[in-house]
Amino acid sequence: MKIVWTSALLLGCLMGFSIGVDMVQGFSFSMALQNAYSPFRVMEFAELFVLFVLFLLLFCFVAEVFYRSFKVKKQNSDKNKTP
Repeated sequence: MKIVWTSALLLGCLMGFSIGVDMVQGFSFSMALQNAYSPFRVMEFAELFVLFVLFLLLFCFVAEVFYRSFKVKKQNSDKNKTP
């Protein structure tokens, strides 16, 4: 439960900081709130590309873990079948 509250506190502090910085830059509160809640809309192409690559690497890692676990299960079942 501590992790949930700590995460919520960090989220609140960072959102408040983000909104504060946007307001110092001259945005209205509603526009700063929109920027905080929809970060992908204000990202540039290079940032979106890096995000896409990171998600692709995460997907490849998860696929590799599933493949290796499936391979180990199959080898164990093959060993059990042979007399």
